[in-house]
Amino acid sequence: MTLFDAFRFDDKKALVVGGATGMGAASAELLQSAGADVVVMDFAEMALPGATAIHVNLAERDSIDAAVDQLAGPVDALLSCAGVADGTPGIERINFIGHRHLIDRLLAKDLLPRGSAIGFISSAAGLGWEANLPRIKEYLATPDFDSAVAWVAENGGADYLSSKQAVCAYVATQAMPMLQRGIRINATCPGPTDTPLAQANKEMWLGFGADYRSEVGIEAATAAEQAFPLVFLCSSAAAAISGITLVTDSGYFAAGVTEVFPPATDVANFLLGRLS
Repeated sequence: MTLFDAFRFDDKKALVVGGATGMGAASAELLQSAGADVVVMDFAEMALPGATAIHVNLAERDSIDAAVDQLAGPVDALLSCAGVADGTPGIERINFIGHRHLIDRLLAKDLLPRGSAIGFISSAAGLGWEANLPRIKEYLATPDFDSAVAWVAENGGADYLSSKQAVCAYVATQAMPMLQRGIRINATCPGPTDTPLAQANKEMWLGFGADYRSEVGIEAATAAEQAFPLVFLCSSAAAAISGITLVTDSGYFAAGVTEVFPPATDVANFLLGRLS
């Protein structure tokens, strides 16, 4: 046994929601390589050998409940990776409300024990959520799946940016109450990443920040490169970290905020709610 074992997942069970493709699939593979017993929940078919597959539709409460009922025992790491793009029916449920309901069900069934961790994939689009916190707190105050869906129907928010801001705010507001139960919760906010979802929206998703990447001499991140920090946040090595939204965009946002790369400044100010 070595100190580096804190980064591993031997004798641990990891549940990856949205683990069939993209960053979720890369995370599931990495967790398995690190010693975890991996369970993948997804609407799509999972192809990772040795992992357990459970079908779920995050847009439907009953499907989530049925999926949780199929879990055999508690999980040590929950990675909430599923997400869809603008224009997808039920985007607010798939990107946030369904994930929250799944967590609530796991907690209700005592399937997230002390020492477990939750890691969300949010997005760089979710940055600047603090500027909208009063409104988002109303959204987060909805007590269950159906009331959250009704709130969005009445107040708006069935879009990618709103759903990712909700994820970031949820992580921040849940850090303390979760930790009181011995559970850590964090999120990553990836920049452009070459995944099937990004390829399906290539002009917008992979075109974003292309000038910055050209300037610094890099390509869009791979799914594996985004999986590394997400899995780390759910490992024992990150025991002192909770409530953060880790920006994994190769420095684009930081360069915009500080005006080191001026073409990114308007984008950063928009996300932060600083544009008049």
